[in-house]
Amino acid sequence: MLKVSLTALLCGLTLWMNSAQAAEYDVVVYGGTSAGVISAVQAKKMGKTVVLVCPDKHLGGLSSGGLGFTDTGNKSVIGGLSREFYHRIWKHYDDEQNWKWMKKSEYGGKGQGTPAVDGTQRTQWIFEPHAAEHAFEAFVADYKIEVQRNEWLDRGPSGGKKGEVAKGVVKQDGRIRSITTLSGKTYSGKMFIDATYEGDLLAAAGVDYHVGRESRATYDENWNGIQTGVLHHGHHFGAVKKKISPYVIPDDPKSGVLPRVSTASPGEYGAGDHRVQAYCYRMCLTQHDPNRVPFPKPEGYDSKQYELLLRVFDAGWRETFHKFDPIPNHKTDTNNHGPFSTDNIGMNYDYPEATYERRAAILAEHRTYQQGWLYFIANDPRVPADVREAMAKWGLAKDEFTDNGNWPHQIYVREARRMIGSYVMTENELLKKRPTPESVGIGSYTIDSHNVQRYITEEGYVQNEGDIGVGLKGPYEIAFGSLLPKKAECQNLVVPVCVSSTHLAFGSIRMEPVFMILGQSAATAAVMAIDAQQAVQDVPYAKLREQLLKDGQILEYEGSKSRETGDAGKAGLDPKKLPGIVLDDADAKLTGDWHQSSATGRWVGRSYSHDGGAKDGKSSARFEVKLPQAGRYEVRLAYSASSNRSSIVPVEITHASGSKTVTVNQQQAPKLDGLFESLGVFEFGTEAVVVVTNKNANGHVIVDGVQIVEAK
Repeated sequence: MLKVSLTALLCGLTLWMNSAQAAEYDVVVYGGTSAGVISAVQAKKMGKTVVLVCPDKHLGGLSSGGLGFTDTGNKSVIGGLSREFYHRIWKHYDDEQNWKWMKKSEYGGKGQGTPAVDGTQRTQWIFEPHAAEHAFEAFVADYKIEVQRNEWLDRGPSGGKKGEVAKGVVKQDGRIRSITTLSGKTYSGKMFIDATYEGDLLAAAGVDYHVGRESRATYDENWNGIQTGVLHHGHHFGAVKKKISPYVIPDDPKSGVLPRVSTASPGEYGAGDHRVQAYCYRMCLTQHDPNRVPFPKPEGYDSKQYELLLRVFDAGWRETFHKFDPIPNHKTDTNNHGPFSTDNIGMNYDYPEATYERRAAILAEHRTYQQGWLYFIANDPRVPADVREAMAKWGLAKDEFTDNGNWPHQIYVREARRMIGSYVMTENELLKKRPTPESVGIGSYTIDSHNVQRYITEEGYVQNEGDIGVGLKGPYEIAFGSLLPKKAECQNLVVPVCVSSTHLAFGSIRMEPVFMILGQSAATAAVMAIDAQQAVQDVPYAKLREQLLKDGQILEYEGSKSRETGDAGKAGLDPKKLPGIVLDDADAKLTGDWHQSSATGRWVGRSYSHDGGAKDGKSSARFEVKLPQAGRYEVRLAYSASSNRSSIVPVEITHASGSKTVTVNQQQAPKLDGLFESLGVFEFGTEAVVVVTNKNANGHVIVDGVQIVEAK
């Protein structure tokens, strides 16, 4: 009995000593990502003491680490402090002095199919890395937020074991009392926010999480799990004109396997696994010689690592520069594109739970691979001359990442840990198969996963697996519960980045504007929990919602405008208000890979669908129309025209006497009010069927809707 009492006394004394030495705050934010900065700003705006504890030197995470070609989705649902960030970017570029390498009038950049600069809303969505970092630094300076840099949570020598409280976390009665970093500094708080890309604090606090892909059956999802045979984008070897052998001597398995090809079985289709989608650095490159640094030959460079790329080139593939996306001042945000590109497939599986030392080794290997990829293409004489000479004109931007050899300081951690919290977001919420409770923000980007593994098929060829692109039916709500651990696990932690979601759902949620949206909502909930002296899980949603709306957050979406603000840009036309019978693309039976957009022209309903320019003949949209009576009807197709559309879109109309295929040139604007193109007049019974496909397409195929009106 005495021993138990002494133990309790010692524990209490330790807690008291730690708290006595700790700096005390209302809110402790761990992680200097975009979400971390916004969380800290919101907490300070609501009158709380806050500290931003960063394992990083630079603020902003990937937003200031190279991802300047913002993955926005639908911009009208980005509100609050997230939108203010993009307003600050606009203000930066509104100053002519910040156009160092080009004139402001020369810049006409587009991002995700829409203008990069919105003068009406005073926002800019495309930017240079240093401009973003300046905006984040200005945020913390304006609100006088204490920032502790290069402070790494003490996760213990093993990095922390799942389900256990780590060395650097003091937890008592279901609450985190303090965290301690490797430098020995301790920060105590009433509420904690984990804003890291890795979920280090939530794991160190003993909160449940998942790494890898769930099976299709786990949450009743169609696109989760191993996706062998599914080839949604052009980032696979099916995009190459001929099949590629993975062996040192082509077609000879005895000769050994080329580097960066796994000999392991890819696993069973639909099964869960431990693998995570590939990472890469979003590079800032330039061809502008006064600001160009030639690609360095990295230490440890090995040209053998790129033998597979030579075979891709030899097969005629020439899309190396397709994701050199333009940002201001003659620079790029360069992303992965194609079957063998900047994504370092299969080399990051242990990163999410790894020790800091192991992570550093993984990052070094990624840097060597990616810098070597650039150097190889620009210098190896075996690379086709047209590609080699074009790449040699590019280089790193001299005025970016100046303290890191002009190389991004943040790798793109596309996913790591994902909390298993109070509510798990899945494909079903994103695709509107079931409603989302208690919205704290909106996502709108396509469900997207990069490749997860590169393997050898049963036929003996190389193939990538895991690349997924699934279109949405429109923006979707994100549940309050997905930011919260289960109450039994921790009552004063909020997680706006590694949210409670499946691999598939996270593929859309993981966009930087959304992380900032959720960072603001997380901090708001944390402050309200402090004020009410309650667990964050007990914060009344009605009160939280009221505060979020007051602070400019957008929580629901109808058509092409938000329910709360009406701030939407152009609105889609209501099908019910158009003459005749109108079926929106949302009413069609879609087969294949379709994506939703509202970027160009006019449209019906929430958005229109496009096939991503696949040109593979695998995508179709089938409209089945019930007619009030037999008779003659005119059939019309709605689409938004653009120069990147297909000029040969086959549309099959099934009528009373059979069927007819009409070819539509979608590069030309529809003749009927710029919205519909007439396909002709036909005799029908009581049913009409209209099918649009991308067979033999030579550009993007657009499906927006079908209108059928009685012929006069």
